[in-house]
Amino acid sequence: MVAVVCAAGVMVAVAGCGEPDDRTQISVWSWEPSMAALIADFEARNPDIHVTQIGTADYSKLNSAIQDGYGTPDVVQLEYFALPQYAVSGQLRDLTSRTTNYGSFYTPGSWSSVQLDGRVYGVPMDSGPMAFFYNQDVFEQAGVDAAKIRTWDDYYRAAKKLKENGVYIAADDGDASFYNAMIWLAGGRPYNTSHDGKEVSITLDTDTGTQEFTRFWQQMIDEDLVNTRLDTWSDDWKQALGSGTVASLFAGAWMPSLLLADVPGTAGLWRVAQMPTAHGNLTNAENGGSALGVLSSSRRPEASWRFIEYVCHETAGIMTRVDGGAFPADNATLNSANFLNKTTVRDARGIEVPYFGGQKFNTVLAQAASHVSTGYQYLPFEVYARSDFRATVGAAYTWVNDEHTYYDAVRREREGLIQRKDMPQSPGPQVTLREGIERWQSDLKEYGANQGFTMR
Repeated sequence: MVAVVCAAGVMVAVAGCGEPDDRTQISVWSWEPSMAALIADFEARNPDIHVTQIGTADYSKLNSAIQDGYGTPDVVQLEYFALPQYAVSGQLRDLTSRTTNYGSFYTPGSWSSVQLDGRVYGVPMDSGPMAFFYNQDVFEQAGVDAAKIRTWDDYYRAAKKLKENGVYIAADDGDASFYNAMIWLAGGRPYNTSHDGKEVSITLDTDTGTQEFTRFWQQMIDEDLVNTRLDTWSDDWKQALGSGTVASLFAGAWMPSLLLADVPGTAGLWRVAQMPTAHGNLTNAENGGSALGVLSSSRRPEASWRFIEYVCHETAGIMTRVDGGAFPADNATLNSANFLNKTTVRDARGIEVPYFGGQKFNTVLAQAASHVSTGYQYLPFEVYARSDFRATVGAAYTWVNDEHTYYDAVRREREGLIQRKDMPQSPGPQVTLREGIERWQSDLKEYGANQGFTMR
């Protein structure tokens, strides 16, 4: 029997393959890179608990496990945008009584992101306040001081100058997380869920912030100031950043380590600044970040809570994650001298690289975190909403790319490089972002109604 158990690793937990493991067993659903180290440190401090990580999971697998009632974890890592979906459906334990006075410990944006109707359903693990990352060398060659870009008009004028040098200021192939973050940045509040979680309103078509950003971004796309043909995170996208043909990006504060990993050849050329806003006011939004929560189905809530407390609230756990490249959600770390004065990014070899040319980049990012506005709500079916973005708003990006392909073929046909029979079809009437937004809203309202919500 023992031999079978040792070989299969199931049915009965054993330690040393022969000795019964009497520790409380919990499992953690997480993609956090430092999770193995966190588990080892936690177990050393809590010898009565054994933690198993499920690191190859995604939301579809989590949903299947919840539906089947088999293989569900005790502790689950959820991105802020996904957390309301599981809270509204009753899949997360209410942690309000355990988190009294926690609000001042975390940044306003991250703390508000784990709450629904004043109840707490997770503890912030990391955060993603938005920031403006730019290649200073490329901007200087175009005669632009990127550090002085404060408004969207400043950004537009800089994009025009960069384009004269054959450079795009940014790339966007139609990413829902980016679009929603920019709506948040613009002060948009297009989603609202009632206190009981049963009624949902969606006002993308009338929300001021949504419409303001949509008009601005449509202008940028119409004038070909944004590269819409590069898939974010693709090799071509990384090459464009490395060659300087795409000069900047709006991203969460988790970006420094990824820039170093994806575009190592431009180390020293990049800088970080606050997000330009519509009218130059100092405000910000979150793009990314996640929390840890306890599933309602867990039979080991006490042990699960102790693990979350260590990872998200105790200094040792927080520093393990920050040293591994995570951007903290707590005020103490964000305000610590060691964090604020950091001028290097650690690469995969453990080498400290001055990627931002000696700039104290964390000081800028900590300021960005302090400016995140509260009050923005995610949909209680945000996971679906983001997948549907590609089929609706994404049509506007598809149209402009087809237009580029068509007119490039026209040029080549005139130059005798291709024959007319090889010409692609005209893309037809323009599909605008506004039209895509309206289609998206219609889809979301229909989906919400089908899921049992009362849609407004």
